[in-house]
Amino acid sequence: MDYIIGIDVGTTSTKALLYDTDGHIYAKANKGYPLYQDTPDMAEEDPDEIFNATVSALQEVTGKAKDGQVIAISWSAQQHSLIALDKDFKPLTRSLTWADNRSGQYAAEYKENGRGFDMYKRTGLPVHPMGPFYKLLYFKNEQPDIFNQAAYWVGIKEYIIWKYTGVLKEEISMAAATGLLNMKTAKWDDVALKEVGIKREQLPELVDTTDKFQGIKSEYAKVIGLDKDVYFVMGATDGALSTIGVGAIETGVLAINIGTSAAVRTFVDNPRVDPKARLYCYPIMKGKYLIGGPINNGGIVLNWAHDSLFGGEQEAAKLLNIDSYDMLSKIAATVPAGADGLIFHPYLGGERAPLWDANARGSFFGLNRKHTRAHMIRAVLEGIMYNLYSVTLALKEVTGDPKAILAAGGFARSTLWTQMMADIFENDIIIPESYESGSLAAMFLAKMALGMEDNLEDIKKYMGKETVYKPNEKVFARYRKLIPIYLRLSRDLSKEYKGIADYQREFTDDDE
Repeated sequence: MDYIIGIDVGTTSTKALLYDTDGHIYAKANKGYPLYQDTPDMAEEDPDEIFNATVSALQEVTGKAKDGQVIAISWSAQQHSLIALDKDFKPLTRSLTWADNRSGQYAAEYKENGRGFDMYKRTGLPVHPMGPFYKLLYFKNEQPDIFNQAAYWVGIKEYIIWKYTGVLKEEISMAAATGLLNMKTAKWDDVALKEVGIKREQLPELVDTTDKFQGIKSEYAKVIGLDKDVYFVMGATDGALSTIGVGAIETGVLAINIGTSAAVRTFVDNPRVDPKARLYCYPIMKGKYLIGGPINNGGIVLNWAHDSLFGGEQEAAKLLNIDSYDMLSKIAATVPAGADGLIFHPYLGGERAPLWDANARGSFFGLNRKHTRAHMIRAVLEGIMYNLYSVTLALKEVTGDPKAILAAGGFARSTLWTQMMADIFENDIIIPESYESGSLAAMFLAKMALGMEDNLEDIKKYMGKETVYKPNEKVFARYRKLIPIYLRLSRDLSKEYKGIADYQREFTDDDE
């Protein structure tokens, strides 16, 4: 039997899944690594720690391929990472993740002087410090020694594949997320390169998402248990693959994913620019451009509420042998839709879409003596959904009303949360049986690369049956009144985000 591994290099962990060529899962592995935040706005990871996690994950799942061999490994990865390499391909920096905001000053300058919108129209990257375009300006101006010493600039996926094979390539979807790729030509953009002061030779060779090659180094093939002729398939970004993996291939079919972060996305046939620059637009493959909005604050906000507000309940859940997050859902379900007028803005880690403000901060609004922690957890869940809905409103302006909404991610296993989405969006929410959407799509791209599949639409045959959540008309009135308040508040509070963020940077410390 032949196997394909879909591997996703995420922000907090790397996940590997072992598939047979019929799309059945035979093994899973998940290996975590730390995020380094030594200074305010820093969010870095050690590229070699991540590489070692991929070795461990691949080793674990390959060990389950007892009656055959792995013929291909297909790659998904987090977007917007940046690593400086010297002439010998040794890292000069850790990997700056999408959450690193140290280039905020330069993004703000580009937004204010209009050059940011000009670059957005060329590259499809919104003006935000997540983008490697702005990270490069940070290095150029604040760490010139590293900037001048760097022979190459790469993302985490390119570094890992180079370390396995000695081949330095970057596929189109990942390159698009750098802000250095012209979204119309799908080539490195001369204007962007000139702006940041680097040359084409410092960037990887551009290839298609289905590009494949052989040549894993023998030392890693032996340790992992792979054949030396295994194919490496470049794959795509986690965002592109999550969209493909739920079957949202057609324009107007929205894919919503909530993991640690979250996003709303759809495919279009040609580049589209949002006049308000709220949405990205990235080429993925011929005739397929991904347009949408990424959100910093998805499941990570629920994790915060779980740990900060419900510590005692976690102990009770252990004693009762139930999942503590399921317990939170049960608690939230005791409160009516709309949380009796309690609104939560979930901007605990700044925000990308739709605000594009690294200074954004979270808040509860409307608190009164009636409200309990049960109201707070319901408001947290609803606040994340309101934020996703606000991105969907922006997407509707650019691409039209959605034809269907497909959803995936860990949240989809919560009946309460998924029903909440249907009620807030006033739309059917379709949940595919295969919730490992990114890894499934990586596997499918490998099959396309190997000539086993030729039509992207055919991924739907691997997705299993669908569950449909229908909106409850009885709660429409509650959400219809609250959502405009949520949106107005986000605009009003935005005037003070920089002030409170600056205060926190100045006075929040560990000395007291």
